[in-house]
Amino acid sequence: MKKLLLICTLALFSFYVNAQNNSQYVNVFIGTDGTGHTFPGPSMPFGMVQPGPDNKDGDWAYTSGYQFRDTAILGFSQTHLSGTGIGELGDILLLPFTENKDGGLKYILLKNTEKASVGYYTVTKKDKVKVELTASERVAFHRYTFPATDARLFVNFQHGIRFLTDSLVLESQVQIEDNKTISGYCHTKNWVERKYFFVVKFDLPFNKSEMLPKGRKDNAPKYILDFKLNENKILQVKIALSTVDIAGAKRNLDTEIPEWAFDKVKQNAVKVWNDYLGRIDIEAGSKQKQIFYTSLYHLLLQPSNIADVNGKYRGADDKIAVAPNNEYYSTLSIWDVYRGAFPLLQIVAPEKINGIINTMLLHHKAAGFLPVWTTWGQDNYCMIGNHAIPMILSAYNHGFSGFDAKEALKAMVETSTKSHINSDWELYNQYGYYPFDKLDNEAVSRTLESGYDDWCVAEMSSKLGDKSTAESFYKRAAYFKNLFDPETKLFRGKDTKGNFRTPFDPLAATSPMNNPGDYTEANAWQYFWTPAQYDINGMKELLGGKSAFSKQLNDFFSIEAQNPNKFLGQEAMIGQYAHGNEPGHHIVYLYAYSDSPETGQKYIHEIINSFHNNTPDGMIGNDDCGQMSAWYILSSLGFYPVNPAGNEFVLGAPQLEKAVLHLINGNQLIIEAGNISAQNIYTEKVLLKGIPVDKRFITYKEIMDGGSMQFYMTNK
Repeated sequence: MKKLLLICTLALFSFYVNAQNNSQYVNVFIGTDGTGHTFPGPSMPFGMVQPGPDNKDGDWAYTSGYQFRDTAILGFSQTHLSGTGIGELGDILLLPFTENKDGGLKYILLKNTEKASVGYYTVTKKDKVKVELTASERVAFHRYTFPATDARLFVNFQHGIRFLTDSLVLESQVQIEDNKTISGYCHTKNWVERKYFFVVKFDLPFNKSEMLPKGRKDNAPKYILDFKLNENKILQVKIALSTVDIAGAKRNLDTEIPEWAFDKVKQNAVKVWNDYLGRIDIEAGSKQKQIFYTSLYHLLLQPSNIADVNGKYRGADDKIAVAPNNEYYSTLSIWDVYRGAFPLLQIVAPEKINGIINTMLLHHKAAGFLPVWTTWGQDNYCMIGNHAIPMILSAYNHGFSGFDAKEALKAMVETSTKSHINSDWELYNQYGYYPFDKLDNEAVSRTLESGYDDWCVAEMSSKLGDKSTAESFYKRAAYFKNLFDPETKLFRGKDTKGNFRTPFDPLAATSPMNNPGDYTEANAWQYFWTPAQYDINGMKELLGGKSAFSKQLNDFFSIEAQNPNKFLGQEAMIGQYAHGNEPGHHIVYLYAYSDSPETGQKYIHEIINSFHNNTPDGMIGNDDCGQMSAWYILSSLGFYPVNPAGNEFVLGAPQLEKAVLHLINGNQLIIEAGNISAQNIYTEKVLLKGIPVDKRFITYKEIMDGGSMQFYMTNK
């Protein structure tokens, strides 16, 4: 009966939001110029494929394959990451072209013809070939219009968006089944080692195929195919992928796009996106709407469900299994999204949460520990900490029950006690911190981030009645105090003898890849606030009370940066606050616990108006699979989870006149900011269902219960 009720609720909800057309405000080019690293190609929400243009295949600026300012084109590949700092995917590159005297014409785009919207991308190349792209969840769909009936297509199975490698494909097996079908698989090693299986289908037969000579490190073929087109001069291609096998790719294709109906697929993509984008309606100007709905779009691109239509997937142990409810999620940028994106997903797409948590538990069974950062189901172990742990606690605290809580706790404990990549628990427990003479990179950051995970394990243990484990992990969660330097009032590297690192420059940012040191893409000031996610009182005690805590915040936002470097996470700066990277995203909300909450509200307004825009360069810092976008959405609504594993969303200052959250449980939360203006940026008081809110936060339950929430804004 409960399942039937849920289906009916979702159906009614879908009917309502389908009437909305918020997809019209999505500008997919936001973040594609500069360091946002987003991509403009079509994708379904949580889709497996994301066809799009690749300008380059091995440059930090092109981790999504694309930069808006570039007019060169390698071709159009079928999978992309959104907003990451490292490149991966870029499977199966296609480039339609005509025979020209100047062969370089086929590699140039006419930028004035480039257009993109939800579910659609198009551009015309200088050789007058028009390219159009759309997609279902597991199938990319290309439509090419040529200037004549003679057409050529470059098909490159060696291609990928590379990271620190010039080989990529370890092995491949590609078969031309007939003159309309190519199938096979590639085994690649890049950011992760993985396998993908595919089928490429053409609506017209090719009359000639030529395999090009392989390069020195090529292990996959490249072809040029010749076609004789009909009078409409159109060639269509469908590319289906699978992690499992070729049969799975073919099944995905036949199930999702059985016909050659490009416009129908495109229209369906718009419909599905409107269902999701209609879950929040806002009253705002055109610019704000574009930034807001593009942020919501970027949030919902991932994680990707990489299970086939029949639920089969390839796990972290390279074995085939069937996923519960046909859901197995990857592109889990966990270090980034646990902070704001995952709590926001629990509000706007709660039907996905149990599947994400179950995926993490399946990964634990296969690998022995919870995932760190997965792509195509495989872990790249990027970044630090084990922040699947707070994601699990967050889901549990918010009432999600579609996973085994005891199994989840077991996975959390094992991940925190059995050493694995980037987590040396014997060393951590021996000293009560990571000593820099034993761990010469990120020692302070790893200690602080592990402390947060420890607190989460303790909380989960306590809630499930395991008091002994809870006590042990609460003790570990206080390890951050062992690195506090009372002289500088910062967390500072310490060696095995208990000596602080000298010399010490609290403003010098370090990064494991290009400037090794004690911090991860940040400096001592920026990492100081990490324990405040779960122990604000402990932080105040270290500093000497609330006034000292307030002074530390004020100093943080006023000390000028020294030679900020975007490659070290120093981007979109206010004092030492670096909005361009995730460790700082909660800090402005700590003002709610200071002597001057209004100062935080001032900075929220400044950050939103200085560092977010509706232009291609309107995102300063990697979007990191939706985390930057989530910060914008939540802050615009008026709250943010300082402790993302807790049940509290700290109140700030809304940036919208009105927002209506259409929750899938049938409730609505109506948020209004009375008297808001360019000057009235401070929150005077908040009413929830007509009752004054006398605390610094609202809870997840209060959000999901719906009702009215009124902010009264002032210029004081």
